[in-house]
Amino acid sequence: MRDQHKRDKPLRDKPWIFRTYAGHSTAAASNALYRKNLSKGQTGLSVAFDLPTQTGYDSDHPLAKGEVGKVGVPISHLGDMRMLFDGIPLGEMNTSMTINATAAWLLALYVALADEQGVARKSLQGTTQNDIIKEYLSRGTYVFPPAPSMRLTRDVILFTTKEMPKWNPMNVCSYHLQEAGATPVQELAFALATAIGVLDAVKASGECAPEEFGEVVGRISFFVNAGLRFVTEICKMRAFTELWDEITRERYGVTDAKQRLFRYGVQVNSLGLTEQQPENNVARILIEMLAVTLSKDARARAVQLPAWNEALGLPRPWDQQWSLRMQQILAYETDLLEYDDVFGGSPAIAAKVAELKAAAKDELAQIEKMGGTVAAVESGYLKQQLVESNSRRVEAIERGEQIVVGVNRFVETEASPLADAAGAVVTVPAEAETGQIERLKAWRAARDAKAVAAALEALRRAAKNGANIMPPSIACAKAGVTTGEWGFALRSTFGEYRAPTGVGTAMRNDAEGLDDIRAAVDRVSKKLGRRLKFLVGKPGLDGHSNGAEQIAARARDAGMDVVYDGIRLTAEAIVAAAVEKRAHVVGLSILSGSHMPLVQDVVARMKEAGLDSVPVVVGGIIPPQDASALKRAGVAQVYTPKDFELNRIMADLVRIVEGSADRAQ
Repeated sequence: MRDQHKRDKPLRDKPWIFRTYAGHSTAAASNALYRKNLSKGQTGLSVAFDLPTQTGYDSDHPLAKGEVGKVGVPISHLGDMRMLFDGIPLGEMNTSMTINATAAWLLALYVALADEQGVARKSLQGTTQNDIIKEYLSRGTYVFPPAPSMRLTRDVILFTTKEMPKWNPMNVCSYHLQEAGATPVQELAFALATAIGVLDAVKASGECAPEEFGEVVGRISFFVNAGLRFVTEICKMRAFTELWDEITRERYGVTDAKQRLFRYGVQVNSLGLTEQQPENNVARILIEMLAVTLSKDARARAVQLPAWNEALGLPRPWDQQWSLRMQQILAYETDLLEYDDVFGGSPAIAAKVAELKAAAKDELAQIEKMGGTVAAVESGYLKQQLVESNSRRVEAIERGEQIVVGVNRFVETEASPLADAAGAVVTVPAEAETGQIERLKAWRAARDAKAVAAALEALRRAAKNGANIMPPSIACAKAGVTTGEWGFALRSTFGEYRAPTGVGTAMRNDAEGLDDIRAAVDRVSKKLGRRLKFLVGKPGLDGHSNGAEQIAARARDAGMDVVYDGIRLTAEAIVAAAVEKRAHVVGLSILSGSHMPLVQDVVARMKEAGLDSVPVVVGGIIPPQDASALKRAGVAQVYTPKDFELNRIMADLVRIVEGSADRAQ
């Protein structure tokens, strides 16, 4: 009985929400995964959507080819949403949806499904990420220009405040900023500047009564990242909580302390997960989790952890279970939740928090001086800051100043029984895409075409006249409108946008270790009769541009003539640019798992255009068997995350171009 009493003893603090970020292949497969994870003790859902869904395309759109179900679940209409949540009562679930450009649409589908289930909107709990600013800076799944995108964010906030009071309409996301190389100060400042920009827009709309504004502030949440600099990350989170309290009290006059709370969820850093000795990632993930759970005064409300093998590919259910168990062991087997804040009164912590706050305030003042976060996006300032800070991080790893165990130090290793096992990652079968397209066509054929047309017309009217986008979007969902139809209705009104790349044209003079490579570039350029030209392309819908940006910047600093036009290019556009710019080598960056169809398409089109002699190199999360297949298809070289030495890649490019030129003579 004594042991039973110990087990039943209530915790002083409730555990955070346990999540895993999941979704792939099909709605049915994802539903099965969700139900299995919930049965293992997961307490909330975190839905990953595929790239076509995130960028407002149907699964059968030409740009969606090869991308369906790869990095998340495809949701093309209400029928897919029904399948995704089959057997999962929405009124009892806390659902986080990582969705931004199309956040209003996915929320509309969720609300339409709740209405079908008879679940009151006021009882729905969860979060739409709905942070478009970081999409322009890091993740890349934006669609519309900043101004109308901010309007959509505002509309979701106003709608949920009135009709879904338990819903978090925006998750200001600094997670991807750190993934793009942000320093702790940049993560603090850029995320808080985004929140300020959104709240200012809500206030300026005149559609929120002053007495309701505190509720708007109280429903804004954050989604942050935690890296391996353990003490700094703890202090960063404490700085976030203090700065948010100050901003909401002083700038917006929020008097209710509860509405000023910094409420955040977290996924710990995936940028630092290594392909080399991937078992080391388990320790990294655990340590990073401690940074956002140990400090009660700045503890995460929800935690989702990556799997140890995410640098290798899509994790299996067992891998996700391992990460879930880490959370449960910390919450239930340790005494963490029985104590008040263990860092209160620490002079070292207080000093670091003060230092971070002061630097973040300086950066916030700079952004304010530029006209706010939207102006700082449009000018390219924020993106350029991230590219430069990421360059410094990459260079520090290359020089060995920043130690990464198993990568640039302690590289001797035994063969991994985990990573080398058959089926160590999930592979999305080709049938997932074909089946999704068949279901989509059947859905279109079975719906009421007149009702769809009327709903889309009402949506376009709302977009043009400034009415809140949510009610007509929900009506569209119920009428059977598809994700692509919703997206193109708004494209026709708002237009599309290409964000600044952050990669300047001027060569950096302070780059180290490039003298020999620059000399080689000069020598080969003389042999070619003009400056060696390197075209960096990102085909498909993948918006993860960090690697492409660093490659382009390093090639520029090595003396190459670089062409980089940013993300989401068609194969036709890449080949046309290679012809027009007379590229000597083409580099393709793909991290969505769609490398096989996309690379094969580019290579085939280059042959058709008479560019057989122009070598193609590829970078991404590419399994060894796929790398071999790509080389057999004519790719000159394949690079994966283990190839962290960018100068070596630059030397390879010079050698590859020279070899191609010699063979052509």
